Amino acid sequence: MKVAQRAIKTTVIKLSLIVVGMFGFGFAMVPLYDVFCEVTGLNGKTNSEAYQYQSTSAVVDKSRKITVQFITNLGEGAQWEFKPVVSQIKVHPGQLKSVEFFAKNPTNTTRSSQAVPSISPSEGTIFLQKTECFCFEQQTLQAGEEVVMPMRFVIDQEIPKHIKKLTLSYTLFDVTESSTEKVATNMDS
Repeated sequence: MKVAQRAIKTTVIKLSLIVVGMFGFGFAMVPLYDVFCEVTGLNGKTNSEAYQYQSTSAVVDKSRKITVQFITNLGEGAQWEFKPVVSQIKVHPGQLKSVEFFAKNPTNTTRSSQAVPSISPSEGTIFLQKTECFCFEQQTLQAGEEVVMPMRFVIDQEIPKHIKKLTLSYTLFDVTESSTEKVATNMDS
């Protein structure tokens, strides 16, 4: 009987460790997936840091142009107006280009948002480098306020020849609650 109880106890401990391990793995999957996607460009995720453009060493490939299309979406619960000023442009690889996006907070309260970029085809993700972008930080607008936000980018000259078009999509998420919590936390410190 003692042998059976010891076997049951061992099995329960092993199963408990497996459950804890599975929970830990599941909890770590989201940040690991985000890092993996950012490094590989999988799923259209782009680098969240500014690219350092060196105009002195930049070589513009004037033999071809890439069409860059801009699309905007609102995340669930976002009440902003958000759109690109121009829907697409043609760019020579290596050429630094600027575009603008319009945003308006039509509500009666101050709202904060965060834009999350995605590029398709995903193969082109690593070749579109942003030097300045409203997506690098949260944007806070007062009630009724509107703003034109710049985004500067360059397409790497090494972009494969078969890629003729990139679609840069931004989804704007309302992060007002988390932004308010950060302010409150900073004031308590």
